[in-house]
Amino acid sequence: MFGSVAAFAGGQMFMCLFADELYVRVTEADRAELLAAGGAPLEPMPGRPMREYVALPDWQSRSAPAREWAGRSLSYALSLGPKKK
Repeated sequence: MFGSVAAFAGGQMFMCLFADELYVRVTEADRAELLAAGGAPLEPMPGRPMREYVALPDWQSRSAPAREWAGRSLSYALSLGPKKK
C-alpha cells in the first residue's frame, strides 16, 4: 500500500506499514481503545483519513500487544467476507 508493506485476507487489507507506523484495521470499539491509548488514524493524504485504520502505539518496543492487535485485525477483516471485484 502506497509503496509499503501490507497484509491482506480475502482481498481485504487488514494491516499495513506507512512511514514508520504500523496500522491495523479494527472494529469501531477497538479503534476507540487504540485512540485512547495514543494511537492515531491512518491519513496518507492530509484531510483524507482511512476510517477503519489506527496506528499501534509503541508497536516496535511491545511485540506481544502488536501480535494481539494483528490477530484482532485479521479476525475483523475475515468477518467482512471476501472483497468483491
